[in-house]
Amino acid sequence: MIMKKKYLWMMATILVCGAMTVSISLSSCEKANAQEDNPAPKVESTELIRTSQSWDGVELPDYLQGRPELVAVKYVFPVGQKLGWHHHPVMNYGVLMQGELTIIGQDGKKKVVHEGEPVVEMVNTIHHGENTGTVPVILYMFYLSQKDMPLAVQHPEIPLD
Repeated sequence: MIMKKKYLWMMATILVCGAMTVSISLSSCEKANAQEDNPAPKVESTELIRTSQSWDGVELPDYLQGRPELVAVKYVFPVGQKLGWHHHPVMNYGVLMQGELTIIGQDGKKKVVHEGEPVVEMVNTIHHGENTGTVPVILYMFYLSQKDMPLAVQHPEIPLD
């Protein structure tokens, strides 16, 4: 009789432990399946531009010699605003975050940049920009400069039309 009770106790223990193992295994499988159904978000990267030319098709100059100074600038152009004639002595590029920007070279070449588009500016070529859209332009520009070097040189002697 005592042996029978020990046997039953042992069988009950095995069944309970076995049931717990199955339950844990099923729970783990459910979690694994849930992770497969809802994978963790991944970092995405999209190359916006890769070029060795400015927007007008002119080859960019070689890098400056010496220690670089990288500069990031946020520009906001009100609707209808025109930026005066200027040139950049350093390479620069950016992304138009909002609006529509028209860039006009002194030679009459035009480039309309739309929201979300990248732009590589002219270097040492006189041009100006204007907001030709219906909302303020927000433009992020990145300059590859050097200490004490201007990002732009203004040309007030050239009238805007």
